[in-house]
Amino acid sequence: MEFLRRLSALAEKIRQQGAAIQTEEATKNAFVMPFINSVLGYDVFDPTEVIPEYVCDVGTKKGEKIDYAIFKNGEVQILVECKKIGEPLNINHAAQLFRYFHVTNARIAILTNGQVYKFYTDLDSPNKNG
Repeated sequence: MEFLRRLSALAEKIRQQGAAIQTEEATKNAFVMPFINSVLGYDVFDPTEVIPEYVCDVGTKKGEKIDYAIFKNGEVQILVECKKIGEPLNINHAAQLFRYFHVTNARIAILTNGQVYKFYTDLDSPNKNG
């Protein structure tokens, strides 16, 4: 299956290069963008499909940004919040992602450090994690 081949190739790249990554930005460039592109199939260089640093204003907090918003037919479908590789993904990171999730029409949210991916969805009940 093509999906599994692409996912395995990315996993191998992470095993080989993970120790060289020192920042969140490097994690996004080396691992998260390839995941969005080769595994999920979105063009990370097409601003109608993937918008980095997407503004998700939350209540009185203006200028709040999610690392990536993935669009289909002009509607946000997936939100991706990234942390540096090796950084544990904790409840504070998830809370930040959920704040963004609730102010968009996204159906899927992903929290990742480039190595671990946590998926959240509202497919059963709108804007509820699952």
